[in-house]
Amino acid sequence: MNSATISTTCAYCGVGCGVKIQPQQEGCTVSGDASHPANFGRLCVKGSALGETLDLDGRLLHPEIDRQPVSWSQALDTVAQRLQAIIRVHGPQAVAFYGSGQLLTEDYYVANKLMKGFIGAGNMDTNSRLCMASAVVGYKRAFGADVVPCSYRDLELADCVILTGSNTAWAHPVAYQRLVQAKKARPEMRIIVIDPRQTATCDIADLHLSLRPGSDAALFCGALNAMAERGRLDSGFLSHHTEGSDETLAAARDWPEEKTAAFCGLPLPQLRTFYQMIADSDRLITLYSMGINQSSSGVDKCNAIINLHLATGKIGREGCGPFSITGQPNAMGGREVGGLANQLAAHMGFNADDIERVGRFWNSDNVTKSAGLNAVELFHAIENGEIKAVWIMGTNPLVSLPDADRVRAGLARCPLVIVSDVMRDTDTTRAAHIRLPAQAWGEKNGTVTNSERCISRQRAFLPAPGEAKPDWWIVSQVAQRLGYDEAFTYQHPAEIFREHAALSGFENNGSRAFDISGLAQLSDREWDELRPVQWPVNAATPQGRERLFTDGRFFHPDSKARLIAITPRLPVNQATVTYPLIMNTGRIRDQWHTMTRTGKAARLMQHISEPFCQFHPEDAPHIHAGDLVRVSSSHGWLLLRAQPDLLQPRGRVFVPMHWNSQFSQQARVDALVEAHTDPLSGQPESKHMPVNLRRWHTAWQGELFIRGSHLTPPVTAYWSRIAQPGVTHYVLADASTPAEWLAWLNEYIPTEQWTCQSATLGDTGFNLLAWSDGKLQLAFYVHRDRPELERPAIVAAFSQPPQTAQQRLALLAGRAEHGNASAGATICSCFGVGEITIADAARQGCSSVQQLGAKLKCGTNCGSCIPELKKILAEQITLNSGMS
Repeated sequence: MNSATISTTCAYCGVGCGVKIQPQQEGCTVSGDASHPANFGRLCVKGSALGETLDLDGRLLHPEIDRQPVSWSQALDTVAQRLQAIIRVHGPQAVAFYGSGQLLTEDYYVANKLMKGFIGAGNMDTNSRLCMASAVVGYKRAFGADVVPCSYRDLELADCVILTGSNTAWAHPVAYQRLVQAKKARPEMRIIVIDPRQTATCDIADLHLSLRPGSDAALFCGALNAMAERGRLDSGFLSHHTEGSDETLAAARDWPEEKTAAFCGLPLPQLRTFYQMIADSDRLITLYSMGINQSSSGVDKCNAIINLHLATGKIGREGCGPFSITGQPNAMGGREVGGLANQLAAHMGFNADDIERVGRFWNSDNVTKSAGLNAVELFHAIENGEIKAVWIMGTNPLVSLPDADRVRAGLARCPLVIVSDVMRDTDTTRAAHIRLPAQAWGEKNGTVTNSERCISRQRAFLPAPGEAKPDWWIVSQVAQRLGYDEAFTYQHPAEIFREHAALSGFENNGSRAFDISGLAQLSDREWDELRPVQWPVNAATPQGRERLFTDGRFFHPDSKARLIAITPRLPVNQATVTYPLIMNTGRIRDQWHTMTRTGKAARLMQHISEPFCQFHPEDAPHIHAGDLVRVSSSHGWLLLRAQPDLLQPRGRVFVPMHWNSQFSQQARVDALVEAHTDPLSGQPESKHMPVNLRRWHTAWQGELFIRGSHLTPPVTAYWSRIAQPGVTHYVLADASTPAEWLAWLNEYIPTEQWTCQSATLGDTGFNLLAWSDGKLQLAFYVHRDRPELERPAIVAAFSQPPQTAQQRLALLAGRAEHGNASAGATICSCFGVGEITIADAARQGCSSVQQLGAKLKCGTNCGSCIPELKKILAEQITLNSGMS
């Protein structure tokens, strides 16, 4: 290995893939780490494109107060002085921190220590509340500890894998590809997908249950009852290792097959097939994610799943267990250090013993005595004026929180909003009084923990730009200015990690699941060289432990697990005459969270370029593909590109979660979502909001390409920005037509300074190219309906101007030169392979995904495009058979 090669961990989902970085003179090359146990060298397209997100465009590089650059000392002094003033007048409960699964464990630890240990309030919560808080409570109720008992290897060893509430193929592609390979090696393995939608994950499913949204708990209660009726319970395990089985089984008897099928909206034969697959499997894994957790009854859904595993003894063995897979790279690390408002550090809680223990360890007599406000409560308290100061770190709640416009209005009234971030302009930084420049992935140094409890190093390979600093340093400096010098003297993140590890083992003696005390004596060099390891790591398990509960002992005081009697219930909000459709939200393949990182990578914008609304054609027959659609709820409205799809269930629509105000005019989906939360976890219901659809009538639609970056969009009712190399690209639409297009453009950008070439096409068609010094400066295309353009050819013209009159005429028409065929819409983002290219290869004889991969490379990296490749092949076979 080249000595300059650096091993680090991907910055995206909870799979926690290992990454190899080879710095170059310009940029770096990114590849998978073949030695990392999470991915063994495989990366998804987002991970492969990490090197394309490292530029400094849009970065926050200097501290700012009221948008004016200041020195670090002035910024830190001001933060401390204003916090002290608020605490002096209103008390510590008037202050809150809001963190992120994007923080490293060391950052998280210092922030939590300052808030809960020294300021003395519990108001430290995290955006992980929005993705896995229900899983945490479910595990704690069942096991006595927040602990994932499984490993990724168990996915490959199972006889049956249930994927529920997760489009794993798109949200966790590398974990999904491990499952794909296991299925190929063992075709007898059964894979069941439970999802109202038919997603890419269904590609390898033996059974897809398109259940009624929100009915998951009833499905698993019915499964428990069915296992009891079939004699598939593990009575020995139940009697020796659990409590609560009698009450839980009695509650499950309320869910016989017929009632369950009706409640879940499933055909009875399909339900029976599901139950038989479970009954026939000795080794069962249930992989669950946001479709389970993001619910007003998410905890009960989690416990219904766990009940099934406990009652059948399918836990603590190879290929067995209830496996919650997290959405962020360090959601698990945040749980370890107490990043959630209902936790203290090291998985300790707010009982008297834990409070006293943490106080002694931190040498503080001001440890908070009670849990703080969770995310939704916290921002309501800001709105109500109860919280006067909030410090937001590495997250974008004005896009990701439910009822997001209400959150925005609340922050606007907050006396002190501090934001530590990488990017200068986000929906949330716009609300900040003080902006603090944090280091980004590639510059930060610390650890993260993935979904299988594996701690990995995230290593710096780039110098910190401008005045960007580590989050732990920023918080420590403020803590010192608040008077807590001795407790926050850290000079290196390894010091923080050692303290965190020592606290995990402090007076533990096996009573707490989280224990990495075996790492508490690492030297700086040993910490820097730390290899991935699954906790616990202590004297009993110095090499870590892949699988927990192998001895049937849990973390309740009597060492027994708890089955929890569940009463299933549907979501609070149901369809009405005014809002007859149910909106589900989620991820798409190539984007991440609120797009502040992935939105910078041009190739990640090519597969799906605009925010969209997917619906069944019969639910809105007047709305056609490519139309713009207004999606409304009782809380707001969006403008999105219509995407009718026969695979979308009737009565339900899907809208992606990613678009923010920097990338689209009106597409922040969480502005539509009501803030209903689970009463036990505080996690909001993000998958079930009643909406209606209306076609939005446009007078014109167009696309604008301009040399340069970060130009403000024209004033139009609809716009979306698409990342392109060296070019600002907007998709535009409006309900009224400007009187004269050139005058309209000149108001936005002075085209009269350039040489222009234009063409008028009928009443509403107008195309224009603007040149300066032989270089293309602007290309503009407007039609009555959405113009059909060959975007790659247009973008390429900005770097390679057309040389002939014929080439310029083709460009003016929005086309590639005759003979240079378009590749079509991007299907494989890893290698930039388009739909037309793939269809052509199929016509020329490629009849399998493998043959397409050999010819075009599509589908040979992350595999996320394989379901779409199969669809194109099937369509081509149908066309060929029709022609014959």
